[in-house]
Amino acid sequence: MTEAVLRDQFRRPLRDLRISVTDRCNFRCVYCMPRELFDHAFKFVAHEEILSFEEIARLARLLAGLGVKKIRLTGGEPLVRRDLQRLVAMLAQIPGLDLTLTTNGSLLAKQAAALAKAGLKRVTVSLDSLDEATFRAINDADCPVSRVIEGIEAAAAAGMAPIKINMVVKRGANDGHVLAMAERWRGTGHIVRFIEYMDVGSTNGWRMDDVVPSAQIVKAIGERYPLEPVDPDYRGEVAERWRYRDGAGEIGVISSVTQAFCRDCNRLRLSTEGGLYTCLFGQSGHDLKRLLRGGAGDDEIRDEIAAVWRARGDRYSEIRTAETAGRRKVEMSYIGG
Repeated sequence: MTEAVLRDQFRRPLRDLRISVTDRCNFRCVYCMPRELFDHAFKFVAHEEILSFEEIARLARLLAGLGVKKIRLTGGEPLVRRDLQRLVAMLAQIPGLDLTLTTNGSLLAKQAAALAKAGLKRVTVSLDSLDEATFRAINDADCPVSRVIEGIEAAAAAGMAPIKINMVVKRGANDGHVLAMAERWRGTGHIVRFIEYMDVGSTNGWRMDDVVPSAQIVKAIGERYPLEPVDPDYRGEVAERWRYRDGAGEIGVISSVTQAFCRDCNRLRLSTEGGLYTCLFGQSGHDLKRLLRGGAGDDEIRDEIAAVWRARGDRYSEIRTAETAGRRKVEMSYIGG
């Protein structure tokens, strides 16, 4: 038997699970998988080491029993994983689960209908600029903005609206395009979320000087289109919500650098090969594949997961300094954003 509400060392309940279905991606975004490091010689996880859909679904069911209410499929780029709609259909059978996916959008137009039919409820699309040259410079994959917008439109047509659109804002790279992004999606029903540039992994060359504080973004947009705050949907929601006073929708900001929200963090992350991570900025994970492929029963696996959460004391963003930012951390492409 497990306790009614599973809590960690800071009394934070478990609610969200992010599942990285692949560590591969068809983009080479400079803040995540810079091409000079993730090149043709880079060794990605071998196919036989990646969790199968059946293994992922088994863990998801066990975690739902421990309190998980929301699962986000991520990567790498999740849509490069073959037959992903089959996993979506398996996860959609878990009662009471909010099932969503984060994607760069480049393959979404072709897959949106099948994913929605399989049971995907919502989708979040990364789009760091509407300016063609800037967007291509960031994704380093020769993907046009139009292809991502086609994916957003296809997902909306398939019934997954409103779409959340994430823009990672980096000073000197795309911070001059914030207002254009807000204006493009204002009044469409979709929600743009502006994310502070974070020191994820160990390869993106993060510096505090590159961070554009969310408060500055809200101020810039609010001076053109007056905003007012919106209460969060639930405790631990990562985005701070703001709506246009004229009723033209809302935006969000994710401020894990300048306004750390560790105290309410309720997320676990499952890596491509079955490592359980208690923080986006973690250095190592807890090996669940060993149990899955070693013949462990559900109770044993469930108890081990519960023990990992109870021992959790992560609060990286609250203690971030230039020194901690330089520590070696697992790459975001491996455990998902």
